Amino acid sequence: MRKFLVVLDDSRECLNAMRFAAMRAAHTGAGVQILSIIPPEEFNHWIGVSDIMREEARERIVAHFEVFAKWMRDRQKVDPELVIREGEPVDEILAQVREDPAIGVLVLGAGSGKKGPGPLVTQLTRNSGSLPVPMTIVPGEMSKERLEAVT
Repeated sequence: MRKFLVVLDDSRECLNAMRFAAMRAAHTGAGVQILSIIPPEEFNHWIGVSDIMREEARERIVAHFEVFAKWMRDRQKVDPELVIREGEPVDEILAQVREDPAIGVLVLGAGSGKKGPGPLVTQLTRNSGSLPVPMTIVPGEMSKERLEAVT
């Protein structure tokens, strides 16, 4: 089964990327894989403290995932899977795409503020010619109605 890979982070635009991936998966009979990445700089402390911080980060990710997963199951009839990786976000996204041959599309949300679309969109767009899968960039300001119309 083909999967839409969508990145779960704390950005506002992540919400539209999740919606898009779930709606496309529901309409095409595909799955959704939600990837959350714990950056390495979060654990530059003593070993015992970093272990506790790592576990707390994982708990926050799972709680955040469950909110999206419930919506996907209830509204779109899609049961997403969660993958948590640790490392540099772009490297981990690329590694996940390369390691899971079922991933067919990478879905990212683009910010609309003065800072631009966001660091993931900016960095991955630069490398888009060498990505092993197509990338869909979902505008963060797109309305729910418009998302439904295009999916």
